[in-house]
Amino acid sequence: MTEGMFSADAMFVLAVLGMTVATYTLRAGGYWVMGRLPLTQRVRRGLEALPGAIIVSTVLPIVLQGGLAVGLCLIVAAAAQIKLRKEYIAVFCAAAAAAGMRAAGI
Repeated sequence: MTEGMFSADAMFVLAVLGMTVATYTLRAGGYWVMGRLPLTQRVRRGLEALPGAIIVSTVLPIVLQGGLAVGLCLIVAAAAQIKLRKEYIAVFCAAAAAAGMRAAGI
């Protein structure tokens, strides 16, 4: 029985190296592009709005698919983060809310 040109371990290493090169290239390319882009007021406002847009585009599909319980857990986590400024406590509060809703049948 003959194996292919590469073993599974070699393919894994090649895949990780390829992802590393792609990630570094994209990051470095972003810095390179931003270094050549004039920071007008319009560009600055767009960059300031970008983190919120990324969060909404990531969280909204999860909430829409997960339903009421997921939405409530995210609200609990956001409220805890705003009030306490501690990420791990916000995650704990969201997990506790999820456990409570699951116990209540929500």
